Amino acid sequence: MSAADTSWMLISTALVLLMTPALAFFYGGLVRSKNALNTMMMSFISLGFVGVLWATVVYSLSFGTGSDYLGDLSFLGLNGVGLEEKGTIPHILFMCYQGTFCIITAALISGAIVERMRFSAYVLFISLWVVVVYAPIAHWVWGGGFLAKLGALDFAGGTVVHVNAGVAALVAALVVGRRRDFKSAALLPHNVPFTLLGAGLLWFGWFGFNAGSALAANGIASLAFATTMLAPAGTLVVWTLLDAVRQSKPTAVGCATAIVVGLVAVTPAAGFIGPMSAIALGAIAAVPSYFGLLWRARTQLDDSLDVVAAHGVGGTVGALLTGVFAQKGLNGVADGLLFGNPAQLGIQAVAVGSALLYSGVMSFVLLKMVGLVFTLRADDASESEGLDTSLHGEEAYVHAGGSVAMLSHSTDVSAPARELAFRTQG
Repeated sequence: MSAADTSWMLISTALVLLMTPALAFFYGGLVRSKNALNTMMMSFISLGFVGVLWATVVYSLSFGTGSDYLGDLSFLGLNGVGLEEKGTIPHILFMCYQGTFCIITAALISGAIVERMRFSAYVLFISLWVVVVYAPIAHWVWGGGFLAKLGALDFAGGTVVHVNAGVAALVAALVVGRRRDFKSAALLPHNVPFTLLGAGLLWFGWFGFNAGSALAANGIASLAFATTMLAPAGTLVVWTLLDAVRQSKPTAVGCATAIVVGLVAVTPAAGFIGPMSAIALGAIAAVPSYFGLLWRARTQLDDSLDVVAAHGVGGTVGALLTGVFAQKGLNGVADGLLFGNPAQLGIQAVAVGSALLYSGVMSFVLLKMVGLVFTLRADDASESEGLDTSLHGEEAYVHAGGSVAMLSHSTDVSAPARELAFRTQG
């Protein structure tokens, strides 16, 4: 047991947990004000439901010995997960750290279906999804499953987190359907500073996400820290230049998106590549995500916050480029294409393809099953009014009539209180 490693992993776990509220701000700023709270709640609720499921069953299915395809139930209810060593840190800390990954992966999906999916259906879907989809893929890559044995490289979750969530988001957007005013109204971000704040906090937390995946305070953690700093910088430069050439106006939303794309892309590679390779990887990753986002805008696909372009495409590109830029001299694990091992690129493609196929099919099945229990999307009246008041009885901002609108959706507010609210507004 190492005190230094334990200290670093305590900090990293807190940093990654912070990423889910950061995601809430990133997503919340991109939607219309009438849906801001509902959008943010879709991230925050994962902290509860997914967190409990992780401790009770998903951790065991992910990291229990099991088979090549799924862990066993030896850690069910955290049985046998205590203060004993897991490497050089306490087992219970390792469990908590990995749980923060599961929590944010589920929350990522919400960006594709905000402003129209019913909250109850969403909560049931992500609860089932982490058991049926996340756990097996995490086991394949990190739990000693068949992709680990094949030699797939995924330092901090390119395949397990971003490819997995990206394809699930695509399926969810298709199954739930488009917003009622998609293509007929301006669906503009209501608070771009929120989105910038969220991007900044995500970058901060991502140092725990990537550097923490070394599971020790060592040289590999330092390498992952450096690549996590530099790759988004490369993405941001290329994205800004693309914006400047295309429309002569680099945008704040584009800046925030570029940072996230760079972070997503470097995640699978963080501890396997050198700093200059990280800049190149981030720069390359900007191009397919940028044009993927533009292509999506011309289609009928209503991926509300472009989860597919940022996480699906960015994660896929990053996972494949890991097979290009990996250096055994740095990580002691494997070389990539540029360093004499072209087979690694093929292995990375198998890992990506496996995650895409399994997550896509099973996400579709789960959404159809949830649809048998709950209506997947809000009705037209609720969608038009906004999901904050119709589903939660709250509003993000108090404005003319705001307090009255909130009171009118509460079942426990007395008539005198309602009258006082009306007089205050008057």
